Amino acid sequence: MIEGALILWFTLTILSLGYVLWDQYTNTPSMRIMTLAWALIILYMGPVGLFIYFTSCRQPLPGTHDAFIAAHWKQAVGSLIHCIAGDATAIIALASVLYFTALPNGTEVIIEYIAAYLFGLFIFQALFMRSMFATYREAVMKSIFAETVSMNFVMAGMFPVIVIVKHFLPEASNPATLLFWGMMSLATLVGFALAYPINSWMVKRGVKHGMMSKPQGEKEIHHNMHEHMEPTKLSPALTWGLVIGTYAFFIGAMIVTGCFVPIQF
Repeated sequence: MIEGALILWFTLTILSLGYVLWDQYTNTPSMRIMTLAWALIILYMGPVGLFIYFTSCRQPLPGTHDAFIAAHWKQAVGSLIHCIAGDATAIIALASVLYFTALPNGTEVIIEYIAAYLFGLFIFQALFMRSMFATYREAVMKSIFAETVSMNFVMAGMFPVIVIVKHFLPEASNPATLLFWGMMSLATLVGFALAYPINSWMVKRGVKHGMMSKPQGEKEIHHNMHEHMEPTKLSPALTWGLVIGTYAFFIGAMIVTGCFVPIQF
C-alpha cells in the first residue's frame, strides 16, 4: 500500500516538475536561482509544491507577476522557497552518501546540519540576494542572520521526521528506495510548515526579502539594488535572542525526538 501511494506521489511529482519548468521558461518571469529553487521544491514537495507554486508565484496573465506576488503571504513563501531548496538538497545529498558509512543517527544529523547551513547560505540565500549588493561577500554577510533563523526552524521540522522514520522503517535509509524519497518529501513538507511563520515575520519586519520578478535589464537591476539593498537592522538584543532562541528550539525538537527513538553519537 505504501509503495503504491509513493509511486502515485512521484508520478504526480514528475508531471508537476515538467509543468513548472515549462511555465518558468514560457510564462512566469522568475530569477534563475528561483527557477532552480522551484524545481527542487517541486521535486521534494510534489503536488503540494505545485499547489504552492500556482497560488503564490505563477502569473495568471503576462505582465502581472509583480502585482500577483505582492500579497504578504506570497512574499513570505518566496523568502522560504530558496531556504527550503538549499537545506533539503544538502540533507538529501549527505543522507545518500552517509547511508554507506553506518554512522550513528546523531552524528548524521550534525553533519547534515552543517552541510545544509553552508549550502543554503552560500548558494541559495547569497545568490538570491546577490543582485541587491555590490559583492557576493556582502550578500553573504547580509544573509547570515535570516538564513540562520529560518534554517533552524526548517531543521527542527525535517530532522525529527527523518530520525523517526529511519528508526521504525530502516529501509528508508537507502537512497535507492522510494521510501527514502517519500521520507524526504514528508520531512520537507513539515520543515516548510514549521518555518513559514518565522519567515512571514521576518519579511513583515523587512529583515528578509520576499519573492521578486526577474529583472528585465541593467536599469531595473540597478533600481532593485537601491530599493531593496539594506535589510532592516534589529537591535543586538533581539538579534542574538532570535538566533539563540532558534537554536534552542532546534535542540529542543531533537530532545523531544529522543524521547521516542534513541539518538546516538
